[in-house]
Amino acid sequence: MAHENGYDWQQLERAAQEPVWVGTDEALAQLCEYWLTLPMVALDTEFQRVDTFYPIAGLIQLADDHACYLIDPLSITDFAPLLALFVEPSVLKVLHASTEDLELFQHLFGVLPSPLFDTQVAGGFVGWGFTVGLQRMLENVLGVQVGKGETTSDWLQRPLTQRQEQYAALDVAYLPAICRLQMAELEQRGMTSWLQEEMLALLANAPDADVTGIQYYLRFSQMAALPPYKVAALRDLTAWREQQCRLRNVPRNRVLRNQTLLDIITRWPRTTLELSRVPELKRRILREDGETMLDFLRNAAAAPQAQSVDPIPRPLPVIWNTRLKRLKLMGRERAEALDMAPELLLRRRDIEALIRTGSDESADYALPPGLQGWRQEVIGDDLLVQLRRFEQ
Repeated sequence: MAHENGYDWQQLERAAQEPVWVGTDEALAQLCEYWLTLPMVALDTEFQRVDTFYPIAGLIQLADDHACYLIDPLSITDFAPLLALFVEPSVLKVLHASTEDLELFQHLFGVLPSPLFDTQVAGGFVGWGFTVGLQRMLENVLGVQVGKGETTSDWLQRPLTQRQEQYAALDVAYLPAICRLQMAELEQRGMTSWLQEEMLALLANAPDADVTGIQYYLRFSQMAALPPYKVAALRDLTAWREQQCRLRNVPRNRVLRNQTLLDIITRWPRTTLELSRVPELKRRILREDGETMLDFLRNAAAAPQAQSVDPIPRPLPVIWNTRLKRLKLMGRERAEALDMAPELLLRRRDIEALIRTGSDESADYALPPGLQGWRQEVIGDDLLVQLRRFEQ
């Protein structure tokens, strides 16, 4: 395509010094018509999330083949043209460390940019490291140094300062060039389809899969030994907190800190007075929600047999300490042979999920979703062989 002659990072770097402000529906719609003709655009966001559960969008940055743009979510009211761009399959959307951006887009629009190319994840495949920040990646690959001076800026203020605008624009200016370098390397290594699988998984996991919070209690592995009625109370109390945080749009700590929540279950208060003695329980929460929280405990204690609650997974038996090290070593050795990031190839949560598939003596080990696809070919099947050797 003719557009592919663009995306020169030095040209975009210069363009970032005077980014185009997009503050009207008409301007956005007109630009989106052009962006729909391109092979790729780069995206980033700036947001605030200090006193809220959901992020508040302050800015959406976009770079095309010749300029950088700052889209103002505080003044634009019709995002339909941008969402059409998001779902256009012929336009690749390039982001770096996209998890929080995807969360913002999901909350703001209910639509995610696809197809997706995350340069941080791609860096893990091509030997650049998996958790490398954009600043270090630019320094290592392009020899460019970008400051972090506006990281903690107030992105909801208007007008933004010139330094804020330039800082935000530079976050997308280099991404097309980085993407092209990585795409060439992925193709050479035969890993293009691997990255595509990771991108599909990233998009699939972006929506909140537990909006009611009913599964949140399973994260508290330290409480695995609780009796079932206390596990039921923990489930209900954490679900209530998750729902209240979303409803009130406040951080979790504004309702109940994790430790405070666990202290309530451990102490098992029966009265408001006893509940008031739980450390760090906010007075306002005690006053407004104390009886509600006590009801969760009373209901669980009164009818434990009626509670259908999945147990919290217990830590793996001690025998697995050495075995886990062996499995991780397999992952490191295989990753080194491929010159890719070990933590991208073999994640601890996937190893543990694999081990737990064989926790029932009558069951054979089976690869969990995280070890299927390209990972099954690279290491998954070999992990199954090693697990069966452990049992011999």
